[in-house]
Amino acid sequence: MSDWNLFTREGSNLVPNDASMVFRPANQLFSDYSQKLRTLWMPDDSQAHLVDEEIEYPIGTVISKTFYYPTDTDGHVLKQIDLAERQIDLSRNKIIETRLMVRRDASWDAFPYVWNEEETEAFLRIAGSSIPINLKSDTGDHDFVYFVPNENQCSGCHVTSHPAGDMHPLGAIATQLTAAFDYPKNNTELQIDKLVARGWLTKKTSGSSPVSWRDEAANLEARALSYLNIQCGHCHNPEGPADTSSLILDGSHKFLINMGVCKTPVAAGGGSGDMLYSIVPGAPDRSILLYRMRSSELDEMMPELGRSLIHSEGISLISRWIGQLPGSCS
Repeated sequence: MSDWNLFTREGSNLVPNDASMVFRPANQLFSDYSQKLRTLWMPDDSQAHLVDEEIEYPIGTVISKTFYYPTDTDGHVLKQIDLAERQIDLSRNKIIETRLMVRRDASWDAFPYVWNEEETEAFLRIAGSSIPINLKSDTGDHDFVYFVPNENQCSGCHVTSHPAGDMHPLGAIATQLTAAFDYPKNNTELQIDKLVARGWLTKKTSGSSPVSWRDEAANLEARALSYLNIQCGHCHNPEGPADTSSLILDGSHKFLINMGVCKTPVAAGGGSGDMLYSIVPGAPDRSILLYRMRSSELDEMMPELGRSLIHSEGISLISRWIGQLPGSCS
């Protein structure tokens, strides 16, 4: 990892290089309650461009995402909800892995790195890795295996268009970067504006920031759709790896049935839980979508990559949303 020159050590802190920009998407993927520090770096004298309202990054761009967990004074790993840090204090956190996406001539390549126990260096693990973790929370201890993806599994999420077959970033995209971030000196700024100000982007998108699914004051349906988009939309879109399911969860659906309301599954197998419809209005406990979110079984759970634990907060949100949907499937 040190060969990439993305971080420096300042005392107990792992600090992104000044040439990088720390960013945080408007909504984040759930990854077993791990925290994430994300950075973006572009080669000197290069710029990204907007193409159809999406960012086209220059060759040589490096996007990093470092996964870590807060710890107590005894070193126990703790469950906390989505911190927004600009650096990692290694005296209060356990660092697990760093994933890189690097823009090559025609597409992106992915590289998973795993940190050593001393937290002094991370090493490339093309085949991925598995790390046992005991996570402490208000509801007790949770023992699980944290999986670092192999290169092929990276493409399982980042290939958002099945016909094209190319990997793309999920977080460093125009819509997600229209959210604000707290930069040093109490400077809160839209991240897309920050890119333009640095000369890294020729112009900003005209699109608005998506609703944060965590915003309790926002519209419940908007929050639910934001959650499903970031967690599921990279596969469940008209051209995604799950296109044959005809379940559209990236927000581009035209009718409620396209996003699962009163829709029978195409090929859910045991993942249907003997239920009939993906979403049953007013009945979350009879909805396949929620059943699969609640499962941690490999042949049932959704998303099928990126987690071992269930996401309690996400389940609560989607359950509330389904519970207030009007109508019936009869």
